[in-house]
Amino acid sequence: MSEELTISTEETGISKSKTFDVGAWNPKTEIGRQVKLGKITNIDQILSSGKKILESEIIDVLLPDLASDLILVGQSKGKFGGGKRSIWKQTQKKTKEGNKPRFATMAIVGNKKGYIGLGYGKAKETVPAREKAVKRAKLNLIKIKLGCGSWEGDIKGDNSIPFAVEGKCGSVRIKLMPAPKGTSLVIEKECAKMLQISGIKDIYSRSFGHTATKINLIKACFDALQKLSTTKVKGS
Repeated sequence: MSEELTISTEETGISKSKTFDVGAWNPKTEIGRQVKLGKITNIDQILSSGKKILESEIIDVLLPDLASDLILVGQSKGKFGGGKRSIWKQTQKKTKEGNKPRFATMAIVGNKKGYIGLGYGKAKETVPAREKAVKRAKLNLIKIKLGCGSWEGDIKGDNSIPFAVEGKCGSVRIKLMPAPKGTSLVIEKECAKMLQISGIKDIYSRSFGHTATKINLIKACFDALQKLSTTKVKGS
């Protein structure tokens, strides 16, 4: 079982998206053209139809308040031999010309109102890897159900999730459970980043398996969030 901690939802390294120039955008898909012409004005119109989003610019237009953050999926060498968590996962390929490094990173995007996306990108340099990760996160955008985690009467709110869900990736399993207001995010720190940017403020969790593999842990958490959007709720 992984180490869990309670973090304040005010702690964040989230960065806001830059202003997008719609006029300079030349859409390549039918959905993109409809968005630019103003025929599609809400992202829910696309997500509810089940159509795949192939242009990240669609998200930039329909969700201008989207923010992004990077996950600590790698490890850098410390000064005295120790390791330090890093947003970059670095690998090297030995060739006759020398070592050729590649960098990979994992990005999350969200607007704290129930929209969340996860993407993984790798390249020969750090900047292209980050841009790929953010772009793929936008293309993988989903909308999750928010709810009140309190069991005391008919209290309403959207601080937590409406019901418990479980996600899996590789050997890692994680279970997310509703929590009452004021609980904060009782979950592994990198998973807390994802929940925070999606708009979840209070949560209980349990995790199993080789949770030290951060990429699998994050993917398992995202899998659990996807089940929030796909699970049918009576009366909805």
